[in-house]
Amino acid sequence: MSGAAGVPQPRPPGRDDPHGRHPRASCVEIAANVLGAVPVRDSKDPEGPALSFPPAAFAAFVTGVKGGVFGEV
Repeated sequence: MSGAAGVPQPRPPGRDDPHGRHPRASCVEIAANVLGAVPVRDSKDPEGPALSFPPAAFAAFVTGVKGGVFGEV
């Protein structure tokens, strides 16, 4: 399945937040099986659009989140 501009939609073996099981939680799924891209989608809308990021940019984002760059998460 492809999204906007042919961006592959995350498919298993994607990962999601194991703590995001609360029905009102804001969770995303991150596909780990797409070469050269990191597709991300809303886990509550699996047929919806995905955003796609270059792996280095997504890694920098994750590092920033872990380092508190964006405030408390």
